[in-house]
Amino acid sequence: MPSIPAAHGLRFAFGTLSVLPVNLTRWDRGAARGGMLCAPVVGLVLGLGAGLAGLFLLLLGAGPLPAAVASVAVPAVLTRGLHLDGVADTADGLGSGKPAEDALRIMKQSDIGPFGVITLVLVLLAQVAALAELYGGSWAAGVFGAVVAAVAARLALTAAARAGVPAARPEGLGAAVAGVVPERVAYGVVAGVLMAAVVLGWLCFGVYGGVRAGAAVLVGLAVAEGLLRRCVRRFGGVTGDVFGGVAEAAGTGALVVLVLG
Repeated sequence: MPSIPAAHGLRFAFGTLSVLPVNLTRWDRGAARGGMLCAPVVGLVLGLGAGLAGLFLLLLGAGPLPAAVASVAVPAVLTRGLHLDGVADTADGLGSGKPAEDALRIMKQSDIGPFGVITLVLVLLAQVAALAELYGGSWAAGVFGAVVAAVAARLALTAAARAGVPAARPEGLGAAVAGVVPERVAYGVVAGVLMAAVVLGWLCFGVYGGVRAGAAVLVGLAVAEGLLRRCVRRFGGVTGDVFGGVAEAAGTGALVVLVLG
């Protein structure tokens, strides 16, 4: 497997997963592999931005709910709603009851159907409610939750891009990144991020914080994996929309775990 400079992978990751200005110089399988390996780094940057936005509102005297809304809005703005659009389109495709080819066509349309609207509303409500609960406990818990959720969401993209997961279409972002990451490498990145989450949670909130942070990442990935497998069976593979849905599923699942207990 030929190596690729880390700079190309970072450019690919930030150029495709955010609106942050980067000079995307390569668009090939090698750059895509590096980009998917660097996806959690994008999550870290977006999560820090989300957490700082929430903290800023708290410092201005706003309550936990406005802070939570800000923390959800920042990643949405910095990705142009890419993943939120993906979760809505994926819900429309899964809920259509149509054969795979027709479901993929429904997902590609620019409008959003009833399944997509309902799913999008519920996902946003769950994220805002969870973050509001965390910010209500402390500003540190809210910022930590925003970061963990954003990283878990992009870590799910690394796992979803592993070898053996096919593309549903021969074109598009899904086809560009499907199967580009060797399985062992993908699982290695998952293990590394999981360990980092546990250590950071332990340093910030003690042993229980570390356990809860690790559980949040694991449950988020499990939810994302369930959605991924369902989509592969239903559509014959993954698309860019499916990647977006997987990311939002992981981030939401991680937030729900963080507020339990």
